[in-house]
Amino acid sequence: MQTMIFAAGLGTRLKPLTDMMPKALVRVGGKPLLEHVITKLKDAGADRIVVNVHHFAYQIIDYLKDHDNFGLDIRISDESDMLLDTGGGIKNAASLFDDGAPILIHNVDILSNVNIREFYDSNIDNDATLLVSDRKTKRYLLFDDNMRLVGWTNIETGEVKSPYPDIKPSACRMYAFSGIHIFSPRLFPYMHEFPEKFGIMDFYLRICDKVNIRGYVKDDLHLMDVGKLDTLSIAEEFINKQI
Repeated sequence: MQTMIFAAGLGTRLKPLTDMMPKALVRVGGKPLLEHVITKLKDAGADRIVVNVHHFAYQIIDYLKDHDNFGLDIRISDESDMLLDTGGGIKNAASLFDDGAPILIHNVDILSNVNIREFYDSNIDNDATLLVSDRKTKRYLLFDDNMRLVGWTNIETGEVKSPYPDIKPSACRMYAFSGIHIFSPRLFPYMHEFPEKFGIMDFYLRICDKVNIRGYVKDDLHLMDVGKLDTLSIAEEFINKQI
């Protein structure tokens, strides 16, 4: 199983910790976030992990070297010169993946109870699969009755993004994205028309009328976004409950 960890972010919400280190190396439960995600992917059967880096990139590279890449084929996608956002990050790393196998993509600041192997194996035929849940948020992905992606909405502002001009969010199934998804290499050609820097969700929303992008609902999803200082202690409790 080939995978990718988004670890290039600036981690601005975790300042002042990220004034001295990348978000990926912020410790929770005695271990960096990066190590928690690597362990989860390794336990799921990942044999190749691509890690994109930007903010304090050398610290992540050195950490992986010091731990012998955790016994895995870990490859660095270097964005030191420019942060490419999530879509641009995948596009930039294209040469580091095999052509055929789907890529499991995981944000470095997400902790969850998801069975990664089960999620991956049950969704390998789609062009992309987004792990979603019905948690409350302001921003929702929109799906039809077959859980095919058709759009996005911000319920606070009323903004809607969709390739379907007559879409009505109230007629759609609305779910929150988890930060974990499966991306088929079949989608790389669609990225040629995109700039160097772009978001993966904007990409999915632009092409969802042309390809098969599905939502995968995990009803008992327990997910922790370790994005702010006040979430670190909660995240430690979360990890202890998962052990």
